[in-house]
Amino acid sequence: MPKLSKRKRRLTSFQIIILGFAGVILLGALLLMLPFSSKSGNVTPFHETLFTATSAACVTGLIVQDTASYWSLFGQSVILLLIQIGGMGVITIAVSLAVLSGRKISLMQRSVMQESISAPQTGGIVRLTGFIIKVSLIIEALGAAAMMPVFCRDFGAKGIWMAVFHAVSAFCNAGFDVMGTPEARFSSLTSYAGQPLVNLTVMLLIVVGGIGFLTWDDVRTNRLRLKRYRLQSKVVLTTSAVLIFVPAVFFFLFEFADLSVGDRIFASLFQSVTTRTAGFNTVDLTSMSGIGKCLMIVLMLIGGSPGSTAGGMKTTTVAVLFSNAVSVFRKNENAEMFRRRIPDEAVKNAAAILMLYVTLFVGGALVISMAEDLPLAVCLFETASAIGTVGLTLGLTPQLGLLSQIILIVLMFLGRVGGLTLIYATLSERNTRLSKLPQEKITVG
Repeated sequence: MPKLSKRKRRLTSFQIIILGFAGVILLGALLLMLPFSSKSGNVTPFHETLFTATSAACVTGLIVQDTASYWSLFGQSVILLLIQIGGMGVITIAVSLAVLSGRKISLMQRSVMQESISAPQTGGIVRLTGFIIKVSLIIEALGAAAMMPVFCRDFGAKGIWMAVFHAVSAFCNAGFDVMGTPEARFSSLTSYAGQPLVNLTVMLLIVVGGIGFLTWDDVRTNRLRLKRYRLQSKVVLTTSAVLIFVPAVFFFLFEFADLSVGDRIFASLFQSVTTRTAGFNTVDLTSMSGIGKCLMIVLMLIGGSPGSTAGGMKTTTVAVLFSNAVSVFRKNENAEMFRRRIPDEAVKNAAAILMLYVTLFVGGALVISMAEDLPLAVCLFETASAIGTVGLTLGLTPQLGLLSQIILIVLMFLGRVGGLTLIYATLSERNTRLSKLPQEKITVG
């Protein structure tokens, strides 16, 4: 009787990414449980440290305890390390450490890295990894140096730590801050609403971190020769510019009427930039109109760009869906952007991502609304912030019960690793059906 050979099953790239993030979050949660992680010296409950670690590693910014007034310097350092690892990507950090130790990077590791940063191919992936690490650290250092004079003026030597913390948090689109006090918790950057240097530096860090590593590489290689850019870079830069300036104009015209013209310009631009997954705020969000909050929800769901420190559905997803809609209106066979045809697979993926995000965003809000007996509109804001890995809140998150916190933890995790990554990790076997089912027309719309 012939022996049955057993094939050794290996983890797919998507499964490694999922497990990598989960492992970092669990380790971070355990470290934050240590008594010296909190200023009080008490052991923080596991569900609170898990929430904080998930928010930090998934670069979200939603918190149940004020970062500055509750966590010790050690606890804040753990949070900052989680933000840095989550922003650059667990796989990016792991591959970089392997390169520094002199180990040879296998084809499997290159494939995982490719999926982690949404690179088009495995060729040159190690060089790109080195570029990501170097540029990230340089940009964060420049951001910290720019804010240091303001923070050192206001806080003395402590301002150095605050400048570094906020530079890393802003570049990684995390939204964590160390501005709170026992008397004024969860204050974010509201005390610097009209400070030009802090506003401009944080906004630039958010934008640079959110446009994606591949776009940086294009800018470095082709400089101002825009025609040579990849299609993805053109789409990312164009869509990002529209999503920053159009909402900013709306906010300026219809919100923040009590501010001076200069402060109003800064507040409008800052809120437009930060809603795309950064999570800082310089104004009281609860005072904004219902339409303004609704616009912020849309921006939070869209998020940043592929292969960046940002989360959300991504700018390219929205651009592909918009392009496909235009092609339908014009009765064109294919979606097109910048005189290039968009593959049907990209359109299908974009539609699947939209459906997944909307389902999770609305479903999570419905459960929280019923569990906490809260208005649905407020819950929608919180779930959009969680799945978009933004971190903005209307003050609801710290008051939520255990079930609602677990829902936000799941949404933050899915928002960072990506819905399709989770699906591909679960359904690793590709459908290789050779035959096709009969086709029949169906009316839509």
